[in-house]
Formats: sequence, structure tokens, C-alpha cells
Amino acid sequence: MIQMKNVSKIYLNGARALVDVNLKIDKGEFVFLVGPSGAGKSTIIKLFYRDETPTRGQVQINGKNLVRMKDREVPYLRRSIGVIFQDFKLLPNKTVFENVAFALEVIGVSKSEVKTRTRVTLDLVGLAGKEKSFPHELSGGEQQRVCVARAIINNPALLVADEPTGNLDPETAWGIMDLLYNINKRGTTVVMATHARNIVDKMQKRVIAIESGRVARDEEKGGYGYDA
Repeated sequence: MIQMKNVSKIYLNGARALVDVNLKIDKGEFVFLVGPSGAGKSTIIKLFYRDETPTRGQVQINGKNLVRMKDREVPYLRRSIGVIFQDFKLLPNKTVFENVAFALEVIGVSKSEVKTRTRVTLDLVGLAGKEKSFPHELSGGEQQRVCVARAIINNPALLVADEPTGNLDPETAWGIMDLLYNINKRGTTVVMATHARNIVDKMQKRVIAIESGRVARDEEKGGYGYDA
């Protein structure tokens, strides 16, 4: 599913984000990326959906070489990848239904299919009855559920999440984690960057620890291992 070979990333300001990273993540895995702030976790996530490209090395998703990929091919790549952000990134002037449906509309799905798939997905994430609400009318947890719905509406093979519970209270955060766990059980590969020690320690999934841009630890069933 995911393969990184000798990946380094140096930003234009000279900041070295990643140093010779090698990773392999198989289809259907649930993986936590952990480590101190600034370690390189978000850069790895951005490489997966080609928001960034490596300075050196190779990144492959489902056998596709993202380094050699032409810019016009990127939108097609992203149809197979769902992305969840910490700060939601919802469209404030669109309703819950419209925010989720938009992901289908931009790729030309028929109106009838958009309507059906959006309703099914909102029901899946526990937002039935909230279709006409606007983002500012929702709680933080509900807004994040809209983000999850938007990310999975295209049935992505890969779901990447950058601190998806970072702005949520503990109870709400566990609701989001239950949702991600169930999505993973349906066959979607999930990669989540997080500082949430309690979540990582309890779920006992594969943990990849990043320190100073390098892979410091890779455990099949690990704990957080840092001061959150």
C-alpha cells in the first residue's frame, strides 16, 4: 500500500524535516505515527497525498510513484486517499450535507448518486439529522465527524489523519477513534499522526516513532513512549 525508500525532505528555508526514511505499510493496517512536535510526522502525512514531494527518495502509494507523478495526475491520486485534519477545514457557508457532497460533485458524480451516497455516509458517521446544519452550529466532535464523512465518501483505499483528536475532549476523541477503527475494519488502511498517548497505548496498534526526521522505533503493537 505505502512504501517510502530513502526519503529525505529539506524545505526551502533549510529546515531538514526528514532524513533517509524507509517505511512499508501494508493494505488494511492501522498505524500510528508518534513523536515530539516538529519530528516530521506531518511532513510524512503530506507526502502521502502529495501536498509535499521529497527532496530525495521515492514515495509509492498503491504502486504509483508519487515523485514521478505529473501534476495533472494528482487529483486522481487523491480520489483514493481520504484526509482528516485537526482544524477541520470545512466550508463555513455550506451545510453538513453540502460539505460532504462537494467531494463527489467535484469529480462529476451524478446528482442522484451524490444524494444517496452522502446520506449513507452521514448515517455511518452518526450525523443523520444534521444534514442542514452549518459548521458553526456543530460541536467540535460533530465537525470532525463531517470531516471523516468527507474523507471516506469516495471509499478511499487509504485514510490519513493528522492529529484528528487534537482539539477534542477525551470522550469525543474516543468517539472519533471508534469511527476510525470501524472504517479500518471495513478494509481501509489508516495512518494517524498523534500526540494522544492514552489513545495509542490503549489501542495497541502498530506504532512508528519519528525523532528528528528519522524512524526511531517501529513496533507491531506499541505504546506512545513519549511525554505527550
